[in-house]
Amino acid sequence: VIVTAPGAGVDFVSRFFAPLMGVPEDPVTGSAHCTLIPYWSRRLGKPRLSARQISPRGGNLACEDQGERVRIAGRAVQYLEGTIEI
Repeated sequence: VIVTAPGAGVDFVSRFFAPLMGVPEDPVTGSAHCTLIPYWSRRLGKPRLSARQISPRGGNLACEDQGERVRIAGRAVQYLEGTIEI
């Protein structure tokens, strides 16, 4: 479930919940913003947007609607490192 609204200090805010997938709330969801960016870009009439996911561990995103694709930028923190063998 994606919830979104106009933001104060940013173009829009959002939250993402997926309890049936074992995710009560996702802190910052890139895949959800792939749908939100075109929506807000059309609604606000501009391709470059600022967003904030307002979960307790949320974050700010710089977003751009590029037509057939979206660009999302933000800060990240590495919390896990590993190797996968196939």
